[in-house]
Amino acid sequence: MSVFKKLINKHTLSLASNAVMPVVGMVTVSLLARNQSERDFGDWILFLITFTLANLFRSGFLQTSLVKFYSGASAERSSTVAGSTWYLGFALTAALGLFSIVFNYFYDGNFEAEITLKWFAIIFFSTLPSSVALWILQAEERFDRVFILQLIGQGSFLLSIIILILLNKTTFQNTIYAYFTAATITSAFAIISGWARLASISKKTWECVKELANFGKYSVGTSISSYLLRSSDTFIIKFMFVDPAIVGIYYLPQRLMEVIEIPLRSFISTALPSMSAAVKHDDKGHITYILTKYAGILTILLIPVSLVSFICADLVIDILGGHKFLATNASNVFRIFMCFAILLPVDRFFGITLDILNKPHINMIKVIIMLVVNVAGDFIGIYIFHNLYGVALSSIFTFLAGVIYGYWVLRKHLNFTMLGILKVGFIETKALAISFLKKYKERNTETIN
Repeated sequence: MSVFKKLINKHTLSLASNAVMPVVGMVTVSLLARNQSERDFGDWILFLITFTLANLFRSGFLQTSLVKFYSGASAERSSTVAGSTWYLGFALTAALGLFSIVFNYFYDGNFEAEITLKWFAIIFFSTLPSSVALWILQAEERFDRVFILQLIGQGSFLLSIIILILLNKTTFQNTIYAYFTAATITSAFAIISGWARLASISKKTWECVKELANFGKYSVGTSISSYLLRSSDTFIIKFMFVDPAIVGIYYLPQRLMEVIEIPLRSFISTALPSMSAAVKHDDKGHITYILTKYAGILTILLIPVSLVSFICADLVIDILGGHKFLATNASNVFRIFMCFAILLPVDRFFGITLDILNKPHINMIKVIIMLVVNVAGDFIGIYIFHNLYGVALSSIFTFLAGVIYGYWVLRKHLNFTMLGILKVGFIETKALAISFLKKYKERNTETIN
C-alpha cells in the first residue's frame, strides 16, 4: 500500500484526469452517434461546438489569471483573487447569456435552434461554479479533487445518456436536459463541498478585478487565436477542395494528435502553480528549471513515440478509422504530424512561461504569428502539392515559427538554451525511470515477503 501511495501524486492524478476524461467524453459521443438520428446528433454537435467556444472565451479570460495570482498567495490574497474571479465570471456569463436570450427573442427559425439559444444561457450559468472550482483546485494543486469533480460531471452525463438510451428517449431536447442535469449536479457538489469558494465573492476588490481583467484580455486573445490555429486547417481544406471526404481524411490524424495532448495538458496543469509561486518570489532560476524540466522530459519521451508512430502509421490509422482510410493520404499525413510532434512541448511551455512572467501580450503575438504562418503555409502548400501533404507540411513551419519566436523572447528574461532543455530532460527522464524501477522492485519485494 505504501508503494501505491508513492505512485499517487499530483503528476499521476493530473495525468489520470487528462487521460480518463477525454475517453469518457468520447464514449458518450459514440453512444449518442449510435442512438440518435442524424439530425438530432448534428444539432447536438452544433450546440456542443457553440457552448465550447463560449466556455473557451470564459476560461481563456479567467483560468490562467486566477492560477497566476492565486498560487502561492496568502490566505487573504487568495480569497480576494477567488472573489474577484467570481465577480468577473458572473459578468462574462451574464453578458453572453443575455446575448443568447436577446438573439432568441428576435430569432424566427427552426425548433432545434430555438432550443439551443434558450438553453445556452441556462447551462452556461449552471457550469460557472464547477468551472471556478476547477481553476481554484488547479491553483491549489489539488488534482485529486480536480479528478473527482471532472468524474462527477462526465460520469453523471454519461449515466444520463445511458438511461435515455434504455428508455429510447435520446432526442436532441432530452440530451440538452441531461447535459443541464449533469452540469447542475457538478456545480452543486462544488458549492456544497466548499471547493468553489462562493463566499469569497464578498472579498473581491476593484483593484484585483482590474488586475485580472488586464491580464485576461490578453490570455483570452491567446485562447481564441489557438482555437483558430487548430481549426484553420479544416476551414481551408473545406474551402479549397471539392471532395467533402478530404476533411474527414485530415481530421482522423488530427484526432490522433490529441493523444499527445494528454500528457501535455497534465504536465502544464502541475507546472503552472509551481511557476506562479516562483514568480511571486522572483526566483527566475526555479522558473527556468521548471521550464527546462517539463519541456525536456516531454520532448525526450516523445522522440521514441514519434519514431514508433511514424513506422506504424498504417496500423494506427487502420485501428482508428478502418480499412477504408488505408487507401487515402491519412497515414502519410499522420507521419508528417509526428515529425513536428516533438516541437509541441517546447512551444507549449514557452507560451505558459510567457503568461506566468506577466507577458500574455507577447504570448498572444506568438500565437498570432503561428496562425499567420499556418494560413499562408496552407495556401502555399496546396498550390505546390495540390493535396493534403501541403497542408500537413505547413504545420512544421508553424510550430518552428512559434518555437523560434518564443525562444528569442524568453532568452531576454531567462537563462537557458535549447540544448539545455534536452540535457535537463534526459537527466530528469533517467531519474524518473530509476525511481520507477526502484518502486517496482520494492513492490515485488513486499509481495514476496
